[in-house]
Order: sequence, then structure tokens, then C-alpha cells
Amino acid sequence: MAQDDGPKLVPPTHTGEHTLAPNGSSTNGAYLTRAAMTHTPTTSAGIVPSQSARIEVIGVGGGGSNAVNRMIASDLQGLGYRVLNTDAQALLQSAAQKRTQLGQKLTRGLGAGGNPVIGQKAAEESRAELQESLVGADLIFIAAGMGGGTGTGAAPILAEVAKEVGALTVGIVTKPFSFEGRKRMRQAEEGIARLAEHVDTLIVIPNDRLRDEIAGAPLNEAFRAADDVLRMGVKGISDIITRPGLVNVDFADIRSVMADAGTALLGIGVGSGRSRASEAAQAAMSSPLLESARIDGAKGCVINISGGKDMTLEDMTTASEVIYEVVDPEANIIVGAVVDDKLEGEIHVTVIATGFDGSTSYRTERPAMTFTSSAPYSPASEEKGAKIPPFLLNRQGRSNEQDS
Repeated sequence: MAQDDGPKLVPPTHTGEHTLAPNGSSTNGAYLTRAAMTHTPTTSAGIVPSQSARIEVIGVGGGGSNAVNRMIASDLQGLGYRVLNTDAQALLQSAAQKRTQLGQKLTRGLGAGGNPVIGQKAAEESRAELQESLVGADLIFIAAGMGGGTGTGAAPILAEVAKEVGALTVGIVTKPFSFEGRKRMRQAEEGIARLAEHVDTLIVIPNDRLRDEIAGAPLNEAFRAADDVLRMGVKGISDIITRPGLVNVDFADIRSVMADAGTALLGIGVGSGRSRASEAAQAAMSSPLLESARIDGAKGCVINISGGKDMTLEDMTTASEVIYEVVDPEANIIVGAVVDDKLEGEIHVTVIATGFDGSTSYRTERPAMTFTSSAPYSPASEEKGAKIPPFLLNRQGRSNEQDS
């Protein structure tokens, strides 16, 4: 397609992918592949030291970019951030250092106009650039708000490219609020169906379920709650991988649960007091994010249990047992524990359940579990990152009142 001579919104220093090096200069290029490294250090015994898993969180379109901005503000550790958009002005406002404008020739930086077809064509135009930038990634999270133009149309193309470079690909997306209209909901459902064809695991958050929990909140807080849920989904998985000493083993475990897993369910819960562990696990399993579904019969499960220095082995065991009592007896369950100084007296549980075939059965024996744990980390390293979205805390509070 010939380049349009119309107005351009892309500044001279921000064409295509713009990456800021540590010294502030622009690298305008992709990461080196591992094969391109000229020297790999070895120990005296000839053992090659392990490399950290490279994890990318990519926000697509306006909703995905907003979610990435929230993650950056929360200071989630060990992640790389990138945003993709057809809207040049929106890109310039992103907190992400790595920003890629999709379909420069097609859209001239003016956006997709709410048309997923334009979003798809824009991503196709930039396909080679995307592929180059993702080479070497081990795990790619794709965050998007479905229903609009860029996120809905471009996310499936990005997922296809991510799979082509060999990355474990996880989509975490939202469905629009019903007040956004039937057309947007229909576009979202069509985009989700296309995205499901290309990701390993797909987590869909229904915004209307959030609405039920924050009915009296201001509109901007409602959309912020959706961003928070995307953040917590990424955090629940990435924390297990990025904690010191657990990177390689646990990434392999995560891949074993989430590779080619299809649709997944995300639950988040928090508990305090003497019954905090079972309370948090029960809250995660009855989370509003699970919509009408439950995790019964899941064949794969990633469980992140976070607590303060007072978290005990009994807490871990109790929270885990509550969950694995309802999953498939042969389920592959990965349980990670993160010690966070800020969570004194509390237990937070995040559950990602996969491997559903529509059937459940009574279990006569319990599945095997893999436990991993992490050393404590400084509160300063993640001042906001450990927070549970307020609407989930409020929900747990109402549950406690009912139980008392």
C-alpha cells in the first residue's frame, strides 16, 4: 500500500517501535535472541547458569494500554512492558517505554475508529515489526479491552505472532459493560473467539460482573477496577516465576499447566483472622470474576498464596486443600507462596484454573501438588503491587459480616 501523504501524528523520534535504552537514547530495535549472544558464561564445573524467563506484558488498544499503565504504577517486578496502538496520541501518553504504532500507513496514527477490521489490518501491516520485537520472549501476556477497534482486531494477530516465536501466550481481556451497547458486545465476543484460536490460555473478565460489585462507584472507578483485575491476573502468575531462586523450575511448571489450556477462570480472594486461609480460598472460588462458572473439575490449576511473615505451613495447606477438593483428581496443580511484609495478618489467594471439558466427577483421591515458596521481599520493592482491588475486599467484608 502506498504511503498516504496526509497528516502524520507520529513525531520524528517515535516512528514504529520506540525503545528507550537505560541511558535515555533510542535503540529503535528488538531484543537479541539467545542464539545471537556471543558468549555464555559457565561455572567452573562447566554448568551453564540459568537465565531468567523473559516475560512481556503487552497492552493492545486503549483498554490494554490503560491496564499496562496501572501495572507500571504498581511496580510489578521482573516484567517488560509494551503497548500497541493505532492512535499515536494515546501512545505518547503511555508510561511504557516500548511503544509500537500499528498500521502507520493505514491509519496515519488516527486510530481504528472502533472498527476491528481496521485494527486487524493495522496489525497485519506491522506484523514483521512485531515478530522481530518478540523474538526471545518466554511468556507473553496480552492485555486488551475487547469491543473496540484496535484491541479487538489486533490482539488475535499479536497472539498468532507470539505463538510463532515460541512464547507461552496468555490472553487476559475484558468484555465491555452492557451500557456500552450491543454492537460493542458483539464485536467483543467475535474478537474473543478469534483470540482463543491463537493463545495458550485465555482469561476473560466480564465487566458487568464488576459492575454488580461496585454499583455505587464513580464511572472512572468502574473502569479502573477492570484494569486492577487485569493487573492481579498478571501478578498472580508472574509472582511465582519472578521470585528469586524459583525462575526456571516454576516457569516450566507454569508452562505445563497453561500451554494449550484454552479458556481459564480467574479467582481472587483475601482473608484475615483465624480462618484467613480457608476464607481467602473460598472467596477466590466464589469470586465475581468467575461469572456463572466454577472451577469444579479443572485439570490444571495455578494457585498463588501470599501472606505476611506470619503465614504458616498450615495456612498454605488449608488454602490449597479448599481448592483441590473441587478440582479433577488428576489435576496438575502448581502452588506458589509469596511472603510480603505488608500482608501481616492476611492471606491473599489467586487461582487460575484451566483444562475444562464440561464434566465433573466425584473424587476418591487427591491430586498431587507442587509447592514452591519465595523469600520475603522489601515493601519498598512493590509498594502498591500487592493490593487487592477494593471491590474484592469490600465483597469479602460483606461475607464476613454475614458469617458473624
